[in-house]
Amino acid sequence: MSHLSPDRVHALIVGIERYDAGATWDLPGPARDALAFHALLRSAGVPASQLRLHLAPLGGFAPGIPYAGADHATLRRTLVHELSPAQGDVLWVWWGGHGVLDRSGHTRLLCADATTGDKVAIDLESALDRYTSDAVASLTDQLWIVDACETFEEDLDFRDPLPPDALPGGHRTLAHRQIVLRAAGRGREAANDPVRATGLFSEIVLGLLAERAADLPALPDPEEFFPVVRAKVEELRAAHRTAQDPEILLRSPGRSEVLPPATSQAPATSQAPAPQAPVAPQLPARSPLPRAVDALLAYPLMADPAERQTVVGQLSPALTGTLPRHTKARTDVTGILTALRRRGPAALQELYDAVVAVDDDPTLAAELDASLRELAPRKDEPGRSA
Repeated sequence: MSHLSPDRVHALIVGIERYDAGATWDLPGPARDALAFHALLRSAGVPASQLRLHLAPLGGFAPGIPYAGADHATLRRTLVHELSPAQGDVLWVWWGGHGVLDRSGHTRLLCADATTGDKVAIDLESALDRYTSDAVASLTDQLWIVDACETFEEDLDFRDPLPPDALPGGHRTLAHRQIVLRAAGRGREAANDPVRATGLFSEIVLGLLAERAADLPALPDPEEFFPVVRAKVEELRAAHRTAQDPEILLRSPGRSEVLPPATSQAPATSQAPAPQAPVAPQLPARSPLPRAVDALLAYPLMADPAERQTVVGQLSPALTGTLPRHTKARTDVTGILTALRRRGPAALQELYDAVVAVDDDPTLAAELDASLRELAPRKDEPGRSA
């Protein structure tokens, strides 16, 4: 695609920092990241009229250029009615904001008008299917970049399951080539830096695209680009700045696969390599909430409703009055942890002190302490989670 004309390029660019759910969902960064991506494509010559920019910036931040809203109706209308019939060769999609992996395994990208009682969202898999069907006659080469959490819906203590909301599809074709680059990985959060107002994944991708600015607006080679992205995320993982594990999906005629992690190749030598001891497969780390639930339920007392109430009764009245309760131990513990996490590290510390006051087993206490520290909101939160 070295001779790609910028006039043949379209983009959907979404950055959502503010939600109708209120300040607890505020997410500094996605609108700014979206504007940086918009600037890259404008510098590459793509007409502004072909860059559909949808923002919900936090108060006090003025984007400085025209943009449309990021509510559910507007985004759905853009995806179904405005972008689908666009004539061109290349489609870029950039999306930053809150996300959740629903119980059917679909990534749901929450819209700016989402509330705790009505979590309106775009079904990413539904959108991907639409854009590889005859509902989209053009835009045959696509790159979707999604910086959003894929936290399991059941880990977020939603009162009601997310309702289905699929986009209308079409007849499947073999005309489209689709690259989907996702920040978080199944069941994981995508880290955000609210101080510098950027997503860690977005910052990496924007930097790499800027290095390749001379090749834009053509899409990067995914099998060269993604290993570099992943290596930079691994550096952040090693520094304990994130636990996310990005994924890339390739869909094209005759091919549909998730690329595996890049593996380093040892230089060839004239000698046969020494036999290596078998290495146990590394299991993916549990996300923080399930780990904390398991750590609490490891205490025998937490299985008994009366003893569980003894622990809760030691918490300050300001906390106990906000706790959802349930007769089933796991459901009760999940609700307690979720509610206390929202109140901050001090609330989780109160829970730890209450538990070890009743049962001072050092092994159980060490795991509980570690899991609650991992669960506690960190200085780089709120992340790109709902």
